[in-house]
Amino acid sequence: MSDVIEFKSWVCVICGWVYNEEEGLPDEGIAPGTRFADIPEDWRCPLCDVSKGEFAAVEF
Repeated sequence: MSDVIEFKSWVCVICGWVYNEEEGLPDEGIAPGTRFADIPEDWRCPLCDVSKGEFAAVEF
């Protein structure tokens, strides 16, 4: 059994933009490895400007 915690991807259900926890969003000050839950609540989708509440976890 591995102790490695899997990173997740989160998709905007409005426009389809994907946030990948492993990659982060360095251009917006979100370091690689930042969990979606740890992104500030006032963060907005960089493509369509909706709130974090419009994102859903996805598995590829």
